[in-house]
Amino acid sequence: MFKKPPINNQIRAAQVRLIDENDQQIGVVALKDALEMAWSKKLDLIQVTDKVNPPVAKIAEFGKYLYNLQKKEKNVHTSEVKGIRLTYNISPHDMETRAATAEKFLKKGDRVKIELRLRGRQKAFGNLSREKVEQFLSILEKHIPYKVDKELKNEMGGFNMIISKK
Repeated sequence: MFKKPPINNQIRAAQVRLIDENDQQIGVVALKDALEMAWSKKLDLIQVTDKVNPPVAKIAEFGKYLYNLQKKEKNVHTSEVKGIRLTYNISPHDMETRAATAEKFLKKGDRVKIELRLRGRQKAFGNLSREKVEQFLSILEKHIPYKVDKELKNEMGGFNMIISKK
């Protein structure tokens, strides 16, 4: 949750860098003059940021401004790493199903970790395992373009790689 910005008489600066209701920069104005301009238009003076000197203030309707801030905060999607696990003996249909799942993750904006687990004697067939992952990637390429974040690497227990949406 965000902190409500100071408005009207809550602003403590002597001067403000003013932006009007049409997002046009007016310049540095005395606080008293900026408040009079806002009240003449029946709007509020909202302090947008205090990181600069003088602070930036905007003439706008406070309720709409808060609503837009909340809307922006909701739309932020944090990228997660989702996993798709393949096996050495995976069937072509299962591979297509996993590709559809990976496509869904990529469209949501997440990164996808592709794991090919190898057990026992399967570890001896590294080239065939690489071909399985390449086959999976070619199926996925038909659905959605992707870029490789982490190359295919043979780690303990199998192969891993991370991809994301182009």
